[in-house]
Amino acid sequence: MPAAIDISIASRASGIPSDDDIRLWTSAALPARSAAELSVRVVGKPEMQTLNREYRGKDYATNVLSFPADLPPEVQLPLLGDIVICAAVVSREAREQNKALDAHWAHMLIHGTLHLQGYDHQNDADAKKMESREKRILAKLGFDDPYQH
Repeated sequence: MPAAIDISIASRASGIPSDDDIRLWTSAALPARSAAELSVRVVGKPEMQTLNREYRGKDYATNVLSFPADLPPEVQLPLLGDIVICAAVVSREAREQNKALDAHWAHMLIHGTLHLQGYDHQNDADAKKMESREKRILAKLGFDDPYQH
C-alpha cells in the first residue's frame, strides 16, 4: 500500500514544488511499500515563526519542522505525523547556498520525513547516520550531496 500524503499549501511564495514532487520526495524517504500516512503543510514566515517559537522556543522562521504522531501503543495506525515547511526560508537558503531550488526542497522534505521516523541530529553519531541516509535518498533521486559546499 503506497503512502498517503496530504498536502496543504498556505503560502503564496513562488517556487513551491508541485504536489507530485512533494509526494515523490517524501515517499522516497519512507520504507518500501510503506502504509505510512503523513501531512505536509507549506507555510509563510509568520506561521513558521509562531510554530518554531511555540514548539521549540526559537523566535524565528525555520526551514522545516516535523511533528511525529504521538499515538498510544494500543492504537495501530500508520500515521507518522506532520511536516511543516516554510517556502520563503527554503527559497532564501537555496539562494544563499547556491543550490538548485528543487534540490533544496527535496532535501528539506526528506529531512522532515526522516525526523518523523525517529532520525535526529542531536549528537554527531546520530547526525552522521541521518545525513548518510539523506544523501543516499537524494542520490537515488538524481540530486547532489546537500552537505558539499
